[in-house]
Amino acid sequence: MAGLVDPRLVNDPFGDAGLYLDLRFSKRALLFDLGDVQRLPPRQLRRVSHVFVSHAHIDHFYGFDRLLLVCLGRPMRLELLGPPGFVDRVEHKLSAYTWNLISGNETDFVISAREFEGDLLTAAAEFHTRDAFARRPVVPPPLPKGVVLDEKEFRVRAVTLDHRTPCLAFALEQKLRINVWKDRLQRLGLPVGPWLNDLKAAVRRGDPDETRFTVSWTAKGERSERQTSLGDLKTEILRFAPGEKLAYVVDALYSEENAARIIDLARGADRLFIEAVFLDQDAPIAARKFHLTATQAGALARRAGVKRVVPFHFSARYLGREDEIRREVDRAFAGRASVGMPPPSSP
Repeated sequence: MAGLVDPRLVNDPFGDAGLYLDLRFSKRALLFDLGDVQRLPPRQLRRVSHVFVSHAHIDHFYGFDRLLLVCLGRPMRLELLGPPGFVDRVEHKLSAYTWNLISGNETDFVISAREFEGDLLTAAAEFHTRDAFARRPVVPPPLPKGVVLDEKEFRVRAVTLDHRTPCLAFALEQKLRINVWKDRLQRLGLPVGPWLNDLKAAVRRGDPDETRFTVSWTAKGERSERQTSLGDLKTEILRFAPGEKLAYVVDALYSEENAARIIDLARGADRLFIEAVFLDQDAPIAARKFHLTATQAGALARRAGVKRVVPFHFSARYLGREDEIRREVDRAFAGRASVGMPPPSSP
């Protein structure tokens, strides 16, 4: 079965952190972090509906201006999320420019900014081109603890890590994957059509198998209809699989608290995109700069039981030594390199 998302790193492993998630079955994408986005063409940036910013260090947020420029003048909504203080930072970014020519325009481009603190959304605001991006406070949506986006087919979770400033890590979790056996549809004489979306929605809601379900369609100008049960359709034409899970971790001290949160967030992920900024020989430097080493990244991936680890965000001091970093990650992920238990974070 095809996965829900097509993930790809925005830059090479020595460049700014960023992960672009193209949603395969809709005309939109998600973006984790907003540093250098020059490699994403305008058509891809305009697909972005949600941006999840780990923290506001310049290399994770200065791409906001590029995204803003590409989206201006379009009737769309852009959802941004970041750590405490993020709404103020978005407001300051917008107020740095003069908007005297856009106020009152018919086309309304809306930016929504939300903050995640502890394990909840705690603040939110909207900025509209019609108001020259004046701040409008709004109430954050009431989502479960740890969840920052919850849609029909997937959710996004977040945890807060220590980078000498709150830094968010994220996991996208696809809900139950439901695919259709096209050949069985043909054998039953049923067409592909919008009714299949209704069928999937009924399954996701947990409707009883005995629920009567009407399949209706129009062919050659004639409308046809067939009554059956939800349970029969589930058995005959649907196939199910666990949803895909992707995790994204950057800029984190190797500490006991951070390790526990990373492992819990990434547990069982199909792919873990995780920073490996330093080689383990430079672990003291990594600790001073609140970053992970390659060995620490591989060990965390192993403890989380992920299927595949994708290291990135390498320090420029190792240019020409990319293979060395990747080998160190792989050794730790395979259990062939040991790493000491991380110390507790300083109070």
